[in-house]
Amino acid sequence: MGNPYDPYGQQQPQQPGYGQQPGYGQQYPPQQPPAYQAPPPAYPAQPAFPAAAQPQYGVPQQPYGHAGAAYGAYAGWGSRFAARIIDSLLIGIPIIIFVVIGVAISASTASTDAYGNTTGGGAGVIFIILGYLAGFVVGLYFIYQEGVTGQTPGKKMVNIRLISEQTGQPIGFGMSFVRQIAHVIDGIPCYIGYLWPLFDAKKQTFADKVMNTVVVRSV
Repeated sequence: MGNPYDPYGQQQPQQPGYGQQPGYGQQYPPQQPPAYQAPPPAYPAQPAFPAAAQPQYGVPQQPYGHAGAAYGAYAGWGSRFAARIIDSLLIGIPIIIFVVIGVAISASTASTDAYGNTTGGGAGVIFIILGYLAGFVVGLYFIYQEGVTGQTPGKKMVNIRLISEQTGQPIGFGMSFVRQIAHVIDGIPCYIGYLWPLFDAKKQTFADKVMNTVVVRSV
């Protein structure tokens, strides 16, 4: 039996605590499993971008340069006829004015000589010639306007224009002038070419078909 007064002879029972390692076979106190956490919410669904429209199989597509689809609706025969009438009146106004003046001058200055021949009236003839020359210049200007802008004054009033079927652009002064000459085909026979837009799918005259042009409504 040890000495009760010997401080080194008696061992105090040790309590497991901080810094002590458990002995063999001793288990750590069981750990509580972590509480279940819900997964973070997913990103909100993004709206899908609409797919580009694809041509459907079996559906005919409009060819490039189709005026009815790309450049506006074809102008009807009535609109074209109204534009032609307006342009003709505008061209005819200076002709009528100068011719009337020329005839009046010729009537007032004309005289009959001893042999029954009518003399004088030369100034009146000059006015008549000037009238037709003025009409030609006005008509030439209208052709220029049609070639550069696609519209004459008459076409502008009824809201239609002349364009190339391939490019959709005005055809230029030179081609517009040639187109006016090609209108001779529309008058043979019996002016049927001018009436052809009534039956044609593209509302073209014969001159339009030759020049590859169409008349469409302005947009």
